[in-house]
Amino acid sequence: MMLMRPMTKRDIARVYEIEVQSFRSPWSKLSLLGELRNDVAHYYVAEEGERVIGYAGMWLLFDEAHITNIAIAPEKRGRHLGRYLLYGMMKAACERGAKKMTLEVRETNTVAQNLYYSFDFEKQGFRKRYYDDTGEGALLLWNDDLEVTLEKNACLKTAFVLQ
Repeated sequence: MMLMRPMTKRDIARVYEIEVQSFRSPWSKLSLLGELRNDVAHYYVAEEGERVIGYAGMWLLFDEAHITNIAIAPEKRGRHLGRYLLYGMMKAACERGAKKMTLEVRETNTVAQNLYYSFDFEKQGFRKRYYDDTGEGALLLWNDDLEVTLEKNACLKTAFVLQ
């Protein structure tokens, strides 16, 4: 059973460790701390036992949620934990009034794209040279009906607890 709970200051060191292991241009600890003070930001960690194994963040503006980060610790990948984390973020967004969700994903990150497409995200744009580290572009994906997606994936809610 995976627990998903709001991220706190004490989680920053482990979240940063996962961030560095997951991304070419990781956010700094200071940036992650700043998100805890950002009124529109909502960050969650995923735990197994008492160990943080992943995290995700989003900004909520009006009826839209924007995923900023989502990552699973390398040693825990391949177990569909990203699916549960994304489902949990969608559920949390809906509970806060969001109707739709957006995100950017590297044009070469087909693993992440496949996850997002399986949750009804659709390509609605492209951001040329979005990533400074490689000059790579980003697909702009949208899910325009979170409630429908949550209902279609309701079987996932039994695999974790959202606090």
